[in-house]
Amino acid sequence: MRIPALLSSVMLLASTCAALAQDYPSRSITMVVPYAAGGPTDTVARLTAEAMSSALGQQIVVENVTGAGGTLGTGRVARAEPDGYTILVHHIGMSTAPTLYRKLAYDPKTAFEPVGLISDAPMTLIARSNFEPNTLQEVIALAKKDKEKLTLANAGIGAASHLCGMLFMSMIGTQMTTVPYKGNGPIMTDLLGKQIDLTCDQTTNTAGPINAKQVKAYVATSPERLSVIPDVPTAKEAGLPEFEVSVWHALYAPAKTPPEIVQKLTTALQAALKNENLVTRFRQIATEPVSQDRATPQALKIHLSAEIDRWAPIIKAAGQFAD
Repeated sequence: MRIPALLSSVMLLASTCAALAQDYPSRSITMVVPYAAGGPTDTVARLTAEAMSSALGQQIVVENVTGAGGTLGTGRVARAEPDGYTILVHHIGMSTAPTLYRKLAYDPKTAFEPVGLISDAPMTLIARSNFEPNTLQEVIALAKKDKEKLTLANAGIGAASHLCGMLFMSMIGTQMTTVPYKGNGPIMTDLLGKQIDLTCDQTTNTAGPINAKQVKAYVATSPERLSVIPDVPTAKEAGLPEFEVSVWHALYAPAKTPPEIVQKLTTALQAALKNENLVTRFRQIATEPVSQDRATPQALKIHLSAEIDRWAPIIKAAGQFAD
């Protein structure tokens, strides 16, 4: 006797979800950025939100929810109602958090519905302008000789500069003295002031100082030379081909968001990545929009899993964890 009633409830729920998906979006959407306003992730999110708003016919409002290395805002979206009205833009840190944080309140693989990748920003290894080495190989030789004397700055555990630095040290088999900062701004100030030796950060932050010759650049961690810094060799050209890494950004919705809504978000994302204004603005900050085939749920799911597997042994070997 209960089976027909149960089937009726399931059918009613399915019908309600379908109706909600059909009307979506009927109001503004909140896009959570788990990092501070004004930073690279915030900029990528705001440009994406603007272009997606046009495609969806509803405004996407960016909200910065900072704290705990990006895990606070990310956790908020994981707990949000899965109706498509709270979404998340996160970077490479989504793949490193499971290893970096001993107590993570969510599982990146199961707490979200992937919508699609957004962009890639290569990294650069730079130094104070009067740093003695002139090539990457000279940097590596000096690091192996005086590793405890060399300082490698990062913007805190889980930051792109932290991850890039760990990868570099893993590639050359040498651990330098790492110096954590509270953000990229103070790092650049001390680098320009010749207070620290090295840092590894995305081109979004380093292209300007490199072109102004305020810092010394050794490599870009991209497969090909970058138009914004054409004189900087790739890691492959410099003799360290495995040193390839980019800060990728992606869009997520909470787990159990209806597939029809996820598809609408994916379609809007793909339209946004073809928007001429977005493409131009991305390139101005040394960031490239991904191809259409990467701006899909399946592509992001595969990429996230591969990145989690890639970073786990590097982080564990470095032994640098957050509580």
